[in-house]
Amino acid sequence: MFTGCGTALVTPFRRDLSLDEETLRKLVQRQIQAGINFLVPCGTTGESPTLTRAEHLRVVEITLQEAKGKVPVLAGAGGYNTQEVIDLARELERLGVDGILSVTPYYNKPTQEGLYLHFQAIAAAVKLPIVVYSVQGRTGVNVEPATLARLAQIENIVGVKEASGNVGQMANVLYETPTSFTVLCGDDILTIPLIALGGRGVISVVSNQIPAEMTQLVQACLTNNFETARLIQARYLPLMNINFVESNPIPVKAAMALMGLLEPVYRLPMCPPSAANQARIEKVLDAAGLVGRMRVAS
Repeated sequence: MFTGCGTALVTPFRRDLSLDEETLRKLVQRQIQAGINFLVPCGTTGESPTLTRAEHLRVVEITLQEAKGKVPVLAGAGGYNTQEVIDLARELERLGVDGILSVTPYYNKPTQEGLYLHFQAIAAAVKLPIVVYSVQGRTGVNVEPATLARLAQIENIVGVKEASGNVGQMANVLYETPTSFTVLCGDDILTIPLIALGGRGVISVVSNQIPAEMTQLVQACLTNNFETARLIQARYLPLMNINFVESNPIPVKAAMALMGLLEPVYRLPMCPPSAANQARIEKVLDAAGLVGRMRVAS
């Protein structure tokens, strides 16, 4: 179900910091029209820590309404309080999502046993497929390959978004987990090597900007057409890199604003990029022919 390119959707806000539902609908429609394989609302790229529970559920509800079953919806449900994650996962299950993406607990830095018990408890509470999100650089804790191998034995823990940035670890994850376990890349620039090792795709940031092109890159990899994939990556590598010139999702939202896709509004502690980085983002977009290319805002 979660194979190919999935977009870690940004959450658009109005100038008054309220949820911009109209723009969200247009962004989801744009993704589907571009041929995206699945959608990931309310991940950390969607600034989920700043959303109220009602807003979180509303973003997912709108995504489901616009997706209309055309593509799977893998909704974010993670955090450092296991019971709160379970409560949210149950509400998402009632909404009808196809699965949940659950980031590892951050700040409290559980042991590997604690991580296993955390995800085991979530899996026992819902019937939904669960994709574990391992991103040590942002959470302070790594889900080791041996722990993922244990988690893969739980029926509804179906995969991992592997964002360690460590290709060696990715290889070990693929070696230690069964072939039925879906390993997805969490870093756009490492999509090609991960799929070459046996991964199934990517949960992408850059596909917020270029959904069709990133989907083409992933599908090329999945059909062993790595020459085409390399050509696409070479064209958009500066864009993939500039998306992380500051903390995600600051650059990607700044870029999407330049493309006319949304208002450049963030909720604290996220804030606009520096003037220097704003200029760098605009230069990269201009070189890629993306400035103002696709406007969805009315």
